[in-house]
Amino acid sequence: MKLIFKITTFSLLAFVLIFDLTSCKKDKLILDSNAKVQFSQDSVLFDTVFTTIGSSTRNIRVRNKNNQPIKISSIDLLGGSTSQFIINVDGSKGTAFTDVEIAANDSMYIFIQVNVNPNNANSPLIINDAIKFVVNGNTQTVYLEAWGQDAYYYYPTDAIKFKDGTYLPYSRISESDHAVVTLNTNKPHVIYGYLVVDSTQKLIIPAGTKIYLNNKAGLWVYRYGEINVNGQKNNEVVFTGARREKDYRDEPGQWDRIWINEGSVNNSINYAIIKNGTIGVQAEIMGGAGVTFTAEPRRLKITNTKIQNMSIFGFYGIGYHVYGGNNVFSSCLEHSVNLTLGGKYTFLNCTFANFWEEEKNREKPTVNINNYADSYIFPLDSAYFGNCIVDGKLTNEIALDLNESNTNALPKFTFSNCWLKTDMNTSDVNKFKNDIRKGSGSLAFVDYGVYDFHAPNETRTKNFVNPDATTDAQKFPFDLDGTSRNTSSVTVGAYEN
Repeated sequence: MKLIFKITTFSLLAFVLIFDLTSCKKDKLILDSNAKVQFSQDSVLFDTVFTTIGSSTRNIRVRNKNNQPIKISSIDLLGGSTSQFIINVDGSKGTAFTDVEIAANDSMYIFIQVNVNPNNANSPLIINDAIKFVVNGNTQTVYLEAWGQDAYYYYPTDAIKFKDGTYLPYSRISESDHAVVTLNTNKPHVIYGYLVVDSTQKLIIPAGTKIYLNNKAGLWVYRYGEINVNGQKNNEVVFTGARREKDYRDEPGQWDRIWINEGSVNNSINYAIIKNGTIGVQAEIMGGAGVTFTAEPRRLKITNTKIQNMSIFGFYGIGYHVYGGNNVFSSCLEHSVNLTLGGKYTFLNCTFANFWEEEKNREKPTVNINNYADSYIFPLDSAYFGNCIVDGKLTNEIALDLNESNTNALPKFTFSNCWLKTDMNTSDVNKFKNDIRKGSGSLAFVDYGVYDFHAPNETRTKNFVNPDATTDAQKFPFDLDGTSRNTSSVTVGAYEN
């Protein structure tokens, strides 16, 4: 028994000694000149970054795939303190780091940002730098590149304070009353807060203008103010978020809205692309329930325009007068078009399609029409949809939220020559007139994931031949692509296909 104990004790001591020697070997730095680190990528690209705004954060992963720890003798941002890039190594910002160790079969992250200094240049500029690593006498390099762009900037100069303590920061397009302001097209325009077109002022936005809006920013056309967006085919006016990196290219809710509070009778939007905000266009009469609308200026013409990927609504009309044609309103968290508190609306040759694909599921239909709030009923003079498509993922993509208790002012709406994704009864020929086609399955669009709502092989949208279809098509003889429409055998929606 005593001998067995000695053997057991000896074996245990030998095991501990071997384990200790092995552990020491593993903890010893690898100094072999062939031993290097590996990178998750050998270059980092930032898409167009506006001057003074800064970028989102990129990162690279530095891996040690050796069975022993490795020491990086130096990590240097080659541009040094003058670099427009910023790096963070192991939780510390700087431009030079020494003796950074990575454990065996482990890794670390380096985080990278870029700030672009103003250069008063109209054309984009390219900014380059690199991070140099020295490991066991080897030099390894990760290259950094950013596209920078100078812009016109609009910063808030004042703010409206609300009763709940919140603020709405804003600036005016001009400090002069009766000003007519035409935006330059040689550089983008970047808006912080709200840019206000005040009473008696007029804002003209020429073709090719790019307008980028920061978080909670918007364009506000106040009562009697006027906005004219004058885009052209293949030279549209673009409204989108100010972050230009790839991660933000299709991110909704980056800015607030184009907000027309009454405005003039001559507001117009033609050939615009409005995307990635909260509400694309909100056109409304100011005031609460019971307000009299009849004497207020409230007209908007919106044509050849795409509104897409909004975190609430695409178009939001509140008791407004709107004439629209050749538009595509698509893929919003709630309604693509929400028409509330009555008004007067005409939409011809438009596509309303909602295939929202974000994590939060959509529950509300593509088109909503409403004429009341609480006990107040507002006149819905007309809501006319001619030669239109209403489609989406839901079984029913039309909501008629109408109060018909006032028999002297019954709400008026009409769908004429349309393809509708709905399960509602469409037998009332005064409301669903001429050739109404509907189905439980969506149309065969080219790719709604990238907002391509052409449907060249879709027979259900073609060959509408009655006189009203022809009349409505003749009002927009060219489709959104500029293709001539066949006005005797009509294809409904924004595209001729």
